[in-house]
Amino acid sequence: MLKKIPKRLSPELVKTLMEMGHGDEILLADANYPAATNNKRVLRTDGILMPELLKDILELLPLDTYSDYQACLMAVVPGDQAVPNGRPPIWDNYESAIKAAFPDYKLKLIERQAFYQYSHDCFAIVQTGETALYGNLILKKGVVQ
Repeated sequence: MLKKIPKRLSPELVKTLMEMGHGDEILLADANYPAATNNKRVLRTDGILMPELLKDILELLPLDTYSDYQACLMAVVPGDQAVPNGRPPIWDNYESAIKAAFPDYKLKLIERQAFYQYSHDCFAIVQTGETALYGNLILKKGVVQ
């Protein structure tokens, strides 16, 4: 055990975060995401919901100040009846957690099929227990200053 590392972060996940370099991206995927289909490096955090995991990861992971964006979301499919307002409620949780760690953050929306393709180039995918629709979030790693 080490001090100050959030208990929900497994040794494998902490190691992965440490191995990432500046500009690398990690996808925090919901439980329905086809993680194994889209990336060779998949870590599982079954039973952990995204808002909790995101908060813990942001304790350790700096976000990229040199990029036009620090996080990416999967855009809602136009006309998706499951998201009546066109904005999944879980996004509010993500934005408040990111804003607490990085007040000047910018989000990038990626169309659904393009998001799947984009995830092939992520450093890793962390499959969570999140069941909220459109609960996928990509974080872009910055540098420790």
